Order: sequence, then C-alpha cells, then structure tokens
Amino acid sequence: MRDRVLIRYVIFDLDGTLVDSCGVCVSILSTMIAERGVAHAIDPVGARQHMSRGGRDMVSALLGPAGVDPDADLTDFRARYSALPTPADSLYPGVAECLAQLHGMGLELAICSNKPQGLCEKVLEDTGLAPYFRVVVGGQPGLLPKPAPDLLTAVSDRLGCAPEQCVYVGDSDLDHDVARAAGMAFCFMTYGYAEPFWAPEAGESFDCFPSLTTAIAARTMQDHA
Repeated sequence: MRDRVLIRYVIFDLDGTLVDSCGVCVSILSTMIAERGVAHAIDPVGARQHMSRGGRDMVSALLGPAGVDPDADLTDFRARYSALPTPADSLYPGVAECLAQLHGMGLELAICSNKPQGLCEKVLEDTGLAPYFRVVVGGQPGLLPKPAPDLLTAVSDRLGCAPEQCVYVGDSDLDHDVARAAGMAFCFMTYGYAEPFWAPEAGESFDCFPSLTTAIAARTMQDHA
C-alpha cells in the first residue's frame, strides 16, 4: 500500500481476481464448438491467458476454427453465460470470508471490470458477493474498456474519492496499466490470468486472497494508530 496516504477504498477486478471464470467460459465455448460440428478442443490451461483480453478476443481465440462471426459469436456466448448460474466454488479460496472481513472493517469496496455490467451484477449475485460492494462498474456504452482509465475513473467518481485514496486489486498487466493510468496504487494477485512470469513494475504482489486481506488490515490498523 502507499505510504502516508489513507487507504479507505479497495477496488477489485472481477475475473481472475475474485472469480475463476475460465472453467465456465471453456464449458460454454466447448458446447458451441460441439453444436457446430467442428473437430476442435480447447486447452483449459492455455485458455487462461485469453481470459483478461476482452470478450470478443477471448471468444474468437478459443472458438478457433469453429468461429463464424466475431460479434455474433460474442452475442451467443454472452446469452449462454447470462442463462448459466455461476458456481459458488468458482470463487478463489478465501474470497468470500475475506471480503466480509474487509467490509466489516468499514472499508468501501467496489468492482471495476471489462465484463459487461449486467454479467458483473449477475456473477456477484450468484456467488453471494453483491452485498459487499457499494459501486460496481462493468463494461458499458460510453466508457472505454481497460486499459483506458474510463471504467476505473467512473468507480472513483461514484465513490466520491480521490485516486490516491484507493488501491486497485487485479491479476494482469491490463489491471496494472489501468491503475497507473488512473493514478491509483496497485496490488497484484499472482494466481489469475497474467502471462507466465509477468510481474508489475510497481505495487505489491500476493499469492492468495487472505494475504492481501492481512496486508490491508495491517495498514488500516496503522492508519488508526
């Protein structure tokens, strides 16, 4: 966390940070491939590197030769995603318990994701996380996707806080870049969808959600000392 600046707002990316959505995405796309009668199999491990690159690019890359039209394929994929409940076990270990702890400490929590607004809200409701977040900003008309700062700036505007009062928690170079563009501190979760061996130029790194929570809690106690 930043020195000498009170952190009162913690903003989270969603996929790859709180929720491991790779399994759901691969399942949906594998069904689409089978329905199209194409002999193509998605590598579930290799698929992870596509998860943070935006829905259109992800769908096109993983459908491979089964792709027809990128925009139509994305629409089909999102319709199926909307109709499919998000499994509670898709949360990374410790996420639910630690968010409850951070919320109980009086911190303001928010979401900033490229995932469409409606799907963000659905995933949070499905997994029981929705009550912890005062502001949720997903992809929507009029706001450029990450790494442009539009979405993250919209979050801080709706929270009514300055960027230096926030920390953005994410799992990829995309998240690191948008935090830097918005003037926010960054915390990197190493278990997500970043390229292998990638590490941020600035900010702290954490291998599990409880360790992040411990660091934030320790800083909060310092702020109250």
